[in-house]
Amino acid sequence: MKLSPVVLAGGGGTRLWPLSREHYPKQFLSLFGEKTLLQNTLLRMDGLNTSVEVADPLIICNEAHRFLVTEQSAQVSRNINNIILEPKGRNTAPALTVAAFHQIENEGDAVIIMMPADHIITEIELFHDAINAALKMAEDNYLVTFGVKPASPETGYGYIHIADKIQAINGQLIHAISGFTEKPDRPTAEEYLSSGDYLWNSGIFMMKASVWLEKIKLLQPLIHDACLSALNKGKTDGLFFRLEETSFLKSPDDSIDYAVMEKLAQNNDDKIAVIPVDVGWSDVGAWSSVWDINDKDSNNNHIEGDVIAEQTKNCLIKSERGLIVTIGCEDMVIVDTDDAIMIADKDKTQDVKKIVEKLKKEKRSEFLTHRKVYRPWGSYDSIDTGETFQAKRLIVNPGKKLSLQSHEKRAEHWVVVKGVATVTKGEETFLLYENESTYIPLGVKHRLENAGDEPLEIIEVQSGSYLGEDDIIRYDDDFGRG
Repeated sequence: MKLSPVVLAGGGGTRLWPLSREHYPKQFLSLFGEKTLLQNTLLRMDGLNTSVEVADPLIICNEAHRFLVTEQSAQVSRNINNIILEPKGRNTAPALTVAAFHQIENEGDAVIIMMPADHIITEIELFHDAINAALKMAEDNYLVTFGVKPASPETGYGYIHIADKIQAINGQLIHAISGFTEKPDRPTAEEYLSSGDYLWNSGIFMMKASVWLEKIKLLQPLIHDACLSALNKGKTDGLFFRLEETSFLKSPDDSIDYAVMEKLAQNNDDKIAVIPVDVGWSDVGAWSSVWDINDKDSNNNHIEGDVIAEQTKNCLIKSERGLIVTIGCEDMVIVDTDDAIMIADKDKTQDVKKIVEKLKKEKRSEFLTHRKVYRPWGSYDSIDTGETFQAKRLIVNPGKKLSLQSHEKRAEHWVVVKGVATVTKGEETFLLYENESTYIPLGVKHRLENAGDEPLEIIEVQSGSYLGEDDIIRYDDDFGRG
């Protein structure tokens, strides 16, 4: 029987705004080391010495992030053959159900290990030891979760109430589960910590695909049936499999904990278990967590970018744009991006989510995207904008090309500042070299391509009555966009 990693990469990470945005959430950010959280998750099974074959990972994400997933996977040489696209997130229980159906239909039954893409684990060998112990339990039809030994009375995490020890496997203690608690208040969290009977809920689960489907059908038939229908009516598009939207949205929005594990605990099911682990885990759920996990200087500050800190301690200061100077600051988080600055008390960073909700309600673009926007062909950065014009800096990656397109309400002027562009304009195709330019009149079909080995850099000036990204008519596209 195989061990099949399933990576859930659909989270929004709103508490890490302004760095994390809806179109570029935290799993795609480098918050601990050089690699992104997604990349570290994909590499987490490397070196696992186990008795079974470890399959290539299955990733579940949403439509907007599909090219980020493929690009970041390729950067760490992961063989990703299966990416399931959710039309809208419905929480972890439907995602795991879809993964279990997909596994059995395509490769037969297997032990699934489900991992969120936006967590950190620093002690990989210890995590591998826990995986091997959990694997033996899962092969015996247990549903297993990993509980993190709490280091503080954290109110931002869910908790698992452990019961009697079931057994020990290679030194790993395995306990029965009495129940689950979601994000307690401070006094309750302190009671949990002092009792020694509670673990943080890591959100990592392991079980046979067939066992999960049996439990979800019994306890949550609406989730079971909606996911099965969404798969049966879904469509394959290259690496991607798109779930059928109408069916999938009939599924209740529910987590693995609430939908199944909590109910099994209440029913005294003897086939659920938790393995206590101390593996350097964090869900990186707030800026205070980013400060916790990263290195600090002699004043207990974690600093990134161009920063001068005087009489400053216990702070996280991150600059992506220009110089930040602090004087007399303590216990603060300061994050500066191209289009937003956030300054917060380090103990209040859980409330960043409220700011994102306010931005969304006011329909401000800062909740959705950065000034720099990633596309499957590269990226663009909005340099300046006015009522009837917009200037962008386009980076087209080697071997990539934009769609063949036209615009009804704007014209464009392209200037090559680095590289060589292959330009299609109407019926002609020609090369543009550095310091050369061309004009694309309104309504004319056009395409930009980088056939070279180095990134192509273009300054694009748009002019017209409307400059929105939805003014695009596509005639041909390498990435399947309509």
